[in-house]
Amino acid sequence: MAAPAARQSASMELDPRNLLEDLVRRARKAGADAADAVLFQSASLSLSQRLGNPEKLEREESRDLGLRVFVGKRQAIVSTTDVSATMLNELVARSVAMARTVPEDPHCGLADPAELVRDYPTLDICDPVEPSTAVLRERARAAEDAARAIKGITNSEGADAGWGRSVVTMVASNGFAGSFEASHHGLSVSVVAGEGTGMERDYDYVTAVHGSDLEDAVEVGRRAGERAVRRLNPRKAATAKVPVIYDPRVSSSMLGHLAGAINGAAIARGTSFLKDKLNQRIFGSDVSIIDDPHRPRGLRSKPFDGEGLANGRRSLINKGMLTGWVLDLRSARQLGLKSTGNATRGTSSPPSPALTNLFMEPGKQTPKEMIGGVLNGFYLTELIGMGVNGVTGDYSRGAGGYWIEHGELAYPVSEVTIAGNLTDMFLNLTPANDLKFRYGADAPTIRIDGMTVAGV
Repeated sequence: MAAPAARQSASMELDPRNLLEDLVRRARKAGADAADAVLFQSASLSLSQRLGNPEKLEREESRDLGLRVFVGKRQAIVSTTDVSATMLNELVARSVAMARTVPEDPHCGLADPAELVRDYPTLDICDPVEPSTAVLRERARAAEDAARAIKGITNSEGADAGWGRSVVTMVASNGFAGSFEASHHGLSVSVVAGEGTGMERDYDYVTAVHGSDLEDAVEVGRRAGERAVRRLNPRKAATAKVPVIYDPRVSSSMLGHLAGAINGAAIARGTSFLKDKLNQRIFGSDVSIIDDPHRPRGLRSKPFDGEGLANGRRSLINKGMLTGWVLDLRSARQLGLKSTGNATRGTSSPPSPALTNLFMEPGKQTPKEMIGGVLNGFYLTELIGMGVNGVTGDYSRGAGGYWIEHGELAYPVSEVTIAGNLTDMFLNLTPANDLKFRYGADAPTIRIDGMTVAGV
């Protein structure tokens, strides 16, 4: 097919495409009506230090292979990390035998050959430079030293620096064959402020596809230290119904709740509170939410989906309107629709719908203006637990942050619960203008009016 072949590191010497093509041929010969196979090869390096002393240095290289076979409308999946001839023979025999005994699934199956992507883009999602141990050590050292230099920091939980690269190759009997390579760099630091029972911790972390795009380690450490000190001497908050402003570290959680609610599998099961909201307004008119698998250097970018279909930028929420579901082939068939190219794939389970680089477009207000417009409210920086009901939309989570009085952050608050219903929360959500692409799912500072903050 007319697409760039994936580069391979010296540690990934086998020819993955030939391996998978041979495996699919053998599955067909053994009695499968159709088959696909996927191989993940990865290498990673991680280093951690605490109080200036090294604690861990690890390098890992792995490969994981999955074979999916179809006998009529029955499918079976078998995976292995052993690619020896003996194991692959067993893999083929076992998968075909399993497929002959499992219940039928009328919605399973490969894509029609006419649906397959033939050309896919180059996305610049692999850094050709593998960082040395010395580079990772310097990133961790700089971050921890900067955090510990903040007045009031009394201890450190350490700093971690890491790198990874993976090659994904997929072959199917419908004619698809494709591969791509991706990398990531990461840095995190966590420190403690205060003494005794008055201690508070906080952290910061950054990720990037290319090491040259990674934010300065000193800045990361400084933010972690300042955040920890700012949390000292927290108070309880009185129970009230007030505006809640989500810091960008936690605002992306709203995207996660939306993603789960518009996932095709949940819609097909009827287990989403948004199941009847297609083409209706579910956010305010100033909210638009995009999924973009082709974002250059995007943390979750990929050139095609997990079933060999074309993917591309989609507006899931357009000026408040819900425009569509997130579908793979199976959920699309259940709903009588077409796949949206959102299949993701592992080695031990069938494809399922998932989003990639998901983000909320920025609004017009600055965060300062947004906070300044609140007489009494809560600025949220930490979420605890997962008290969210995807069927009803009921929302209740432990939280920490700062109380807002007369448009200013007045004092830190801990051990409170914020509650509402996602249907109302979405409609009363306003984005600020400070969107940054840092995590793969990204939102600016957001304000949600009318939430209950339960404290003392």
